[in-house]
Amino acid sequence: MRKFKSAAIFVALLAAPAALAQESGTGGQAGHMAGQGGSMTDLSILPQGCQDAIQQSGMPGMMQGMDMSGMMGGMEGMDEAQQASMQAMMKMNVPMMATHTIKDPDLAFHCGMIAHHAGAIAMAEVELKYGDDEESKAMAQKIIDAQGPEIEEMTAWVEKNAGQQ
Repeated sequence: MRKFKSAAIFVALLAAPAALAQESGTGGQAGHMAGQGGSMTDLSILPQGCQDAIQQSGMPGMMQGMDMSGMMGGMEGMDEAQQASMQAMMKMNVPMMATHTIKDPDLAFHCGMIAHHAGAIAMAEVELKYGDDEESKAMAQKIIDAQGPEIEEMTAWVEKNAGQQ
């Protein structure tokens, strides 16, 4: 029973961003997490080795046929900056959560951090576009400058080591 509850919570967390994007009509990366071939995941921000490991975990199959629309309210009432920030989070959330289904802890770490860093960069880009505070914008640029190369380094590790664990 505990495993079923955990799986249900996990599925709900994965589906929430897709339901939000679908309900609000925001489109973009998050907008096509649902509805394509029944899959509610868009793992395109992850290297192929991560995508393959997630596929092997059986997680995408678990998501088939789930309809979580209406689970969260839409983004109506949010301004452009708020919507951009929400979309940045949705782009990261599903892939990052999906990496926790990878059995190999080293591969799961690298894949999860790639998704996490991609989300941090997307949020930093929102700050650069919409923010007013120069100190905050400088921090956003620092995040982009630091985490872009880290994504490249972790992607290289995944390409070298995925499937060898």
